[in-house]
Amino acid sequence: MKTIDDLDVAGQRVFVRADLNVPLSGGAITDDGRIRAVAPTIAALLERGAKVIVASHLGRPKGEPDPQFSLAPVAVRLGEILGKPVAFATDTVGDSAKATVAALADGEVTLLENLRFNAGETSKDDAERGAFADALAALADRYVGDGFGAVHRKHASVFDLPARLPHAAGLLIEKEVAVLRKLTDEVARPYVVVLGGAKVSDKLAVIDNLLEKADRILVGGGMAYTFLKAQGHEVGISLLQADQIPTVLDYLARAEAKGVEFVLPVDVAVSASFPDTKTHKPVEDFEVVDADRIPADKEGLDIGPKTQELFAQKLADAATVFWNGPLGVFEHPTFAEGCKAVAKALQDSEAFTVVGGGDSAAAVRILGFDETKFGHISTGGGASLEYLEGKTLPGLAALEG
Repeated sequence: MKTIDDLDVAGQRVFVRADLNVPLSGGAITDDGRIRAVAPTIAALLERGAKVIVASHLGRPKGEPDPQFSLAPVAVRLGEILGKPVAFATDTVGDSAKATVAALADGEVTLLENLRFNAGETSKDDAERGAFADALAALADRYVGDGFGAVHRKHASVFDLPARLPHAAGLLIEKEVAVLRKLTDEVARPYVVVLGGAKVSDKLAVIDNLLEKADRILVGGGMAYTFLKAQGHEVGISLLQADQIPTVLDYLARAEAKGVEFVLPVDVAVSASFPDTKTHKPVEDFEVVDADRIPADKEGLDIGPKTQELFAQKLADAATVFWNGPLGVFEHPTFAEGCKAVAKALQDSEAFTVVGGGDSAAAVRILGFDETKFGHISTGGGASLEYLEGKTLPGLAALEG
């Protein structure tokens, strides 16, 4: 895979596919981690005299302009981080984009409007997707892929566009791939994986692959209740995917046969209703119960203090740790203790620690942890998981071509 050092960019129009899919609330950015992550690549290209065209998706608009998903606030924040103005094109390949790009001088940067405002970006029709890629290619001379959070998508700007221009990987993708190799090909042991999140079905393929690689797997979050149910425990009104119980039982049996330690919650924090994550209204019926004694009318919303301590112990001797998925409803302070405990255990560890993007990365930031205390915080939860599943990621394959 070529890097930006392999591209002649001075005086060239360089299209940078970034992942600027940041969370917004009332038009304000609540977590700028993804913007900060791509800034070094953009800055390096600008320093080399490139005319940089940044493009990204945001949210899930339906192939047409939707003001709530505009990248306009991102252009402002990117300019603040770079310390220089960022021009903003109000479309993707239309008159505004053409004029804005044409006005760029060497060392200047523009951001295009949301790529998903054009149906060709995400189309499953190769011709439609290719036509949009052609229009994007007409704006640029070079292509740099640095949107790691989108490399598992076969989208026009990720998969089709690199084939149309001299291309290379940006600094962020270089770093992300190097980290993932440490989790797959060059693993220091003991290798401990912490998995959370709502649905066990989202993690089935990665669990299947990790049973061949990990030494220990700790499971929390909503997905844990399918495992507990598979063991015959009452889980009340907790998240449950009953159709996955046979698969879960198979994984538990395989783990035992292979000597992979599978660690499930021993106690959980429960409530009869889902907490209000916007107002943080106190949860009056909150209680901690043993994991095999969840009341029939209550829902598990976080791992309990005994499990927090158990997980910390299981992480203490690790040499490599990968954490993907929150262990509770961390957006509410009552149910954030599990994520806090694991984040602290990772910080206290001497292991190479990777937080696998998505909600787990958001939890680290929202809960106030120092990002520099972790080995790596990924910008792509879905992409990380698919890489660990052993899948070929279209965006990476395109950069290698």
